[in-house]
Amino acid sequence: MNKEESNELQLHFLDYWRVIRIRLPLIVLVFLLVVITTGVVTYFLPKQYESSVTMQINQNDTYLKVFDDRGGGGGFDPRFITTQFEIIQRKEILYPVIEALGLEQKWKKLYGVVGREQTLFRLRKMIDVREIRNTELIQISVLDQDKNEASEIANRIAEEYQRRRIGEQQGTVNRSLIQLKDEVAKQSRRVDELRAEAQRIRLENEIQDLNPDSVVDPMQAANEVLLSVEQQVSSERLRVSTLRAKYEQISKLTDDQIMRSISTLDVQDPTIIQMLPQYQEVASEEARLLNSGLGSNHPTVKSMRAKKDVMSKQLVSQIASLRASMEANIRIGEESIKELDERLRESQNKQQASKTRASGYYEAKNNYIQAKRILEAAEMRLSTETMQRTMPQDPAVIWERAEPADFPSRPRVLLNMILGIVVGLGFGVGLAFFIEYLDTSVKTLEEVESLLKVPVLAVIPKNINLLINCEDDNPDSEAYRIMRTNIEFNRKSPSASSITIVSGGPGEGKSTTLNNLAYTFAKGGYTTLLVDADLRRPSQHRILGFENKVGLSDYLTKNYELEDVVKQTKLDNLYFLPSGLIPSDAVGILNSQRMLDMIQDAKSRFDIVFFDSPPILGVSDASVLSSGVDLTIIVVQHRRFPKSMLQRVKSAIDNVGGKTLGVVLNNVDVRHDQSYEYYTSYYNYYHKPVANPQKKQTESNIDSVQGVQPVKTKDKNSEY
Repeated sequence: MNKEESNELQLHFLDYWRVIRIRLPLIVLVFLLVVITTGVVTYFLPKQYESSVTMQINQNDTYLKVFDDRGGGGGFDPRFITTQFEIIQRKEILYPVIEALGLEQKWKKLYGVVGREQTLFRLRKMIDVREIRNTELIQISVLDQDKNEASEIANRIAEEYQRRRIGEQQGTVNRSLIQLKDEVAKQSRRVDELRAEAQRIRLENEIQDLNPDSVVDPMQAANEVLLSVEQQVSSERLRVSTLRAKYEQISKLTDDQIMRSISTLDVQDPTIIQMLPQYQEVASEEARLLNSGLGSNHPTVKSMRAKKDVMSKQLVSQIASLRASMEANIRIGEESIKELDERLRESQNKQQASKTRASGYYEAKNNYIQAKRILEAAEMRLSTETMQRTMPQDPAVIWERAEPADFPSRPRVLLNMILGIVVGLGFGVGLAFFIEYLDTSVKTLEEVESLLKVPVLAVIPKNINLLINCEDDNPDSEAYRIMRTNIEFNRKSPSASSITIVSGGPGEGKSTTLNNLAYTFAKGGYTTLLVDADLRRPSQHRILGFENKVGLSDYLTKNYELEDVVKQTKLDNLYFLPSGLIPSDAVGILNSQRMLDMIQDAKSRFDIVFFDSPPILGVSDASVLSSGVDLTIIVVQHRRFPKSMLQRVKSAIDNVGGKTLGVVLNNVDVRHDQSYEYYTSYYNYYHKPVANPQKKQTESNIDSVQGVQPVKTKDKNSEY
């Protein structure tokens, strides 16, 4: 926020504070009226006593669902408490209370309540049901002028509600158990029917089922046999296949190759396994002897060779036997596979036939077993609920009964007075701002200058005295000195010396302002003529203390000279021309050539000439004067004259060719409008104390005062 915005906000706050200060009497008046009214109403309100019952209410969870393991309660319903509040205030609860306590007859005598409906309506207004937060407790409160009756009604409502809840719960329990028994009986009959059907199918199809009430599949043994045969066939096929592969491998090798690689062929012949190491040992010994230098015909070598040959023949013979044995085993294994395949096909055919024959039985048996399980669950539920419902249950428990109150609860004096104070202040301030909003009168210098496009020549405070009757050193004269200075500087030329002061309506302080301004000019050394041109309600002669027998009207209608009607006042340089006797046609004599000649003649004889005039919006005299003089000054009473009418005053002057010099803001109360204190700060420079602001206002607003006696002074008709 920049500095300019801060200043604007501060200005707005000061404007609000200014409105409050100005309208403070109204705010105080409204505040006092509201507070006093609140106090009086509170005092005369009947005293009412409040009695309360505290009770616990439990959600009715007695509805049974036969096949729901959670019981009837599906959790807490958040609308349950609210629903019970409404039930407590229904006719089914309150009508028995009215009858039990005889409220219809009693209230008919006391309050003139006729009929049960009106009694019910009055009783509902007395009841307040609320929940105690975060608990299952509720509080039923009754507000009544009779404290004993309040407690009786509260207790009776709680008892009636408790009775209704218990009866409702018992009825619901009985209905639920009856319904549950019916469901169990239906299910039992269904189980019997399904069991008979399964037994019929089993007998018709000659199905062997050792446990018809069990969920075990009767085909399970046959399935296991079939599975065993399948495993045997697979195992035999694998063995024969392995044997054939080994036989084919051995058939491709020579006897020597077989003897060299016998360990890798996985041959399980014990003779070959035993003889082969011996043969290899003899062959190795023969080779060692030959390598040691013995010849091939050496007896030892020959012995070893002969032994090796014998063992070789034995191994070859045993290998041949191995081949024959393997071939025979392969043939036997193939025959065995054929037999096992035949057995497998027979088992599969038998099982398929059994399944086809028992398919209907299996379905009937499953339906029977499922229905039986449901029946068992229902019977268990019925037994459990029967036991639980026989236990004592209380859906509504009264924990604290109502008792007669010792002190009244209504009216709440402190609360009512606080509300009265708050409402009084709020209404007073609101009314002040509303009136301020409706007030279209002139309030600030800025409004005047913005509307009329002319300067404000002076701000005249409230309760200004007539300067001609005061001492010379008077702070009230300073405002008119400022006005005189502004007039001197705003005049275009010194020749513009004829000035009239007009106002929009009566009571604006125009005549007082003109008199003090003329006095100020005279004190400043100007030869000043004050002309009372208000031929409707002249007042200047009373202010100055002259008779009004001969004046302006005589000059304009008779052959008087100017010096015959102008009078010298007690102040040097100040001369006065009274209005004279009030004519029948004031506008006609003012709007004449002789009036214009008089203005020019007066201008030639005096330094400055002031003309007093009637309100410009009331009659046309002021418009005529404005068109004949050089300058016109508008006097506006602060916070009284509407802004729209101020524009009309300016337009009236412009329409007749007059020239508006400026505006005087009169009768400003600087005590309330602090922004004007700067324009009247000159009071601080005077040593003498300021006069009491509560002086009489007969002189400060002479336009609006009638019947003031003239001051007894001698006429002064000296030459000028």
